[in-house]
Amino acid sequence: MQDAQLVSVAQALISAWVPVTLALTLAVALSLYHCVERKPVDIDPSMDIDYFMLSGAPLPRPLPDFDLDRAKPRPYRPFRWRYHQTMALAPLEHDWWIELESTYKFRVNQRQYLYTKHGSAVLQSMPGSEAACKEMMYMVIQFLCARYPNHFQFDKNTCGFTNRILGTSDDIDTVHPLQFLLNNVPEDFLVTQKDPGTGEYFLRAAVCCSAIGFNMTGKMGRPLREIHGPVPDYEWKLKTSVDKFFDRMPVEKPIQRGSWSFEVGQPLYLQANDPEYMEHKRENPNLRIEDVYLRIDWQTLRRLPQSKAILFNFKALFTPVTQLQEEPYIPQLILKVLKEGPASIKKYKGWSHLEHRLLPALEVYARDQVSRGLVPEGWQERTLDEQPFFPGWQSVSG
Repeated sequence: MQDAQLVSVAQALISAWVPVTLALTLAVALSLYHCVERKPVDIDPSMDIDYFMLSGAPLPRPLPDFDLDRAKPRPYRPFRWRYHQTMALAPLEHDWWIELESTYKFRVNQRQYLYTKHGSAVLQSMPGSEAACKEMMYMVIQFLCARYPNHFQFDKNTCGFTNRILGTSDDIDTVHPLQFLLNNVPEDFLVTQKDPGTGEYFLRAAVCCSAIGFNMTGKMGRPLREIHGPVPDYEWKLKTSVDKFFDRMPVEKPIQRGSWSFEVGQPLYLQANDPEYMEHKRENPNLRIEDVYLRIDWQTLRRLPQSKAILFNFKALFTPVTQLQEEPYIPQLILKVLKEGPASIKKYKGWSHLEHRLLPALEVYARDQVSRGLVPEGWQERTLDEQPFFPGWQSVSG
């Protein structure tokens, strides 16, 4: 399949409203970059290697005065109308690969509890992924120490990593990379590797504590075409292009995008066999809008420069729906998507049980923004110029 054909697949994907998944990220991203084939290299991960220099992606600018307790996540609002209007992917903002904010301690503790409870369902790796996992850990360490120098330090003499936020330390020569990530970074990391025999990419290692209805049981070691089978239109629009994109993704151009949904409360990890799962999806006539949250899963994708594995990571961010009334254009844009989006995507995202409270509230917020002059009367819904943010977003971020 040639570049033009793959771009055509990506364009069709967007116009068809296929939801955000790892597969979507891969297919759509091709339209942003001219990718070249990469040859494998000998793999010997080491903290003596500057992985960012090796990849051609710069280290982040340092934040020596960073105040974790006051830091708020950037208000990602990846809403688009119509989906064919603009690509959903963008080059990664290198400073924001890993973003710390005030929920850091709570989320780390929550994720550690989930691992204690669920074990290999949230953290698992396969033989052959060791070098890629170490390389991933080293890149994360280099990023954290560069971005947050007063909070994280690494001693090359002792191979010790110090987390001053939590008052902990790790010997990176002995700790498993996935365990290190679980203990220090409140984000999910998934490693995929190419099978030289079939040419397909397989999930080989992951720490994944932020999933609704998805876990490592039955997924680890499977090719992407099987993992993404339930996604609408994946079979005929994506399956043949994903692995080809992986083969040609350059190390110097990581990408970012966001997925969104609405939830009752802030469920970080919920599975179909959990007692709360069915209750979570049941319509509650007494539901209060104050209990409904916008969930954003902000995602990045990059090729590791040494092992050539593909690293996917994401974090879950929750915002009370009531806060959206202060975000210009967002309520009206969401209403357009909820009311006129394809039924298949509505079913896939699973928000129908919230509509009886969500839609009326958003309609009130949208009218109020017009009356307050935050949105011009008669504004026609479209993807915002500030996407994935909104006008004035800096005032609500830390």
